[in-house]
Amino acid sequence: MKKILLIIPAYNEAGNIAKVIDNLITNYPQYDYVVVNDGSKDRTAYICKDNGYNFIDLPVNLGLSGAFQAGLKYAYAKGYSYAVQFDGDGQHLPEYISSMTKIAEDGEHDIVIGSRFFKAQKPFTVRMLGSFLISFSIRLTTGRIIKDPTSGLRMFNRKMIELFAFNLNYDPEPDTISHLLRRGATVAEVQVQMQERTAGESYLTTYKSAMYMIRMGLSILLIQWFRN
Repeated sequence: MKKILLIIPAYNEAGNIAKVIDNLITNYPQYDYVVVNDGSKDRTAYICKDNGYNFIDLPVNLGLSGAFQAGLKYAYAKGYSYAVQFDGDGQHLPEYISSMTKIAEDGEHDIVIGSRFFKAQKPFTVRMLGSFLISFSIRLTTGRIIKDPTSGLRMFNRKMIELFAFNLNYDPEPDTISHLLRRGATVAEVQVQMQERTAGESYLTTYKSAMYMIRMGLSILLIQWFRN
């Protein structure tokens, strides 16, 4: 198996990070990992240090994009073939990484998304309405169907690692995925299940979720045409 790195951005995940990393170390030693402590205000960094976890300690909060890019720079420098965006809150399940890897290793896909709705029906709720709109926007502008564009479980091949690591305009968001599709990147989805957060709070409140969906939709439909 080629080298796979799980990049785990963590902001105030003291209640979850030990459980996530201990599970990886005990049950999935075939995968390397790096926690990117994104300027947490709680004990996330102390827990990583006390337990001897492999982690990058950012002195300030850079947000998901900055933290993930730091992890990708690490992946590029260390020569990893694949990098996986993996949550530190326990929602992502590592047992699906093997099926994502099989798709990535066929050489025909640059990005593999762990999709909650690839084979399962997407529930029609207020929260999912934004996901419907983003999927529609991507299909309208690229002709491609991405059923779970907001999934945070994504695998990137070596070419994408380098592209994301050294381009400040690229972040792990649906508008960047849409932009890359228009530039010829290939994206696949694999059916996965995700767990609910068990500790801490998501930074996405109802208001922030709504604003995020609007921003993503506008970016995909309008801004992407002028993006380098």
